[in-house]
Amino acid sequence: MFETGDYVVYGHVGICQVKGVTTMNMDGVPRDRLYYVLQPDGKTEGTVYTPVDNMKLVLRPVMTREEAEKLISDIPEIDTLLIENDKVRETRYKECLKSCNSRELVRIIKTIYYRRRDRLACGKKATAMDERYMKMAEDNLYSELSLLLNIPKENMVNYITEKIAEA
Repeated sequence: MFETGDYVVYGHVGICQVKGVTTMNMDGVPRDRLYYVLQPDGKTEGTVYTPVDNMKLVLRPVMTREEAEKLISDIPEIDTLLIENDKVRETRYKECLKSCNSRELVRIIKTIYYRRRDRLACGKKATAMDERYMKMAEDNLYSELSLLLNIPKENMVNYITEKIAEA
């Protein structure tokens, strides 16, 4: 169980801080079922309630600083997603995001980065779908790395690029 003050990654919401554990006083909800009270990181308003025993969405602890640094150093070796069909690609993007796995987020970002580069070289624009999933993947990944490495999220691309260049 997570403790008050812990930072966690929760489904598509991303980084949240555990504000407490409570029960719900609502019709149709068992009075003894425990819920985490989560505050999405960077937001002063808005609260998320999720059952402690929730099996539908991933709720995991944030990486350690060492895990974050290792992830960044591993980026060149992380494979892209090789999917030609747009519908299948979108399904795979959704699966990667839903997993809350940082390596999967890197896969999305790398895939879309290379797709965008190739499309621009052919005189085409990046697709709206790619742009949407790129933003979600970057937001989730960079928020977690920013928290762990104490680097502003908007500086994360430059930090990662420099670290990879040094290797």
